[in-house]
Amino acid sequence: MLLPAKAEVARQLRRYRAWERVMLASPADRTVRATFEDSGYTLCVLMGKRCAREAADAAERYLRSTLGAYLLEQDDRPRTDGSARRGPPRAHRRLAGDR
Repeated sequence: MLLPAKAEVARQLRRYRAWERVMLASPADRTVRATFEDSGYTLCVLMGKRCAREAADAAERYLRSTLGAYLLEQDDRPRTDGSARRGPPRAHRRLAGDR
């Protein structure tokens, strides 16, 4: 698993939080909202998450932890996308004709 540099994560998280504050102060401003959503999207891509709130939470956990602790934490979470493997990888399963 590739992880982004902590300095970049910190920079993008600061940018996201700053635009969040501006957006909350001016919710009707379309330019502000678009920039806030853009900063959230960037954080999502950086952290590999589907929504900005999850990405911000993941970024905060990543910045607080060591690399090993963060990776272990990510592995301990249950998978909700249906990608949990059952049994050996397909390449190792015997085909009906391989007997």
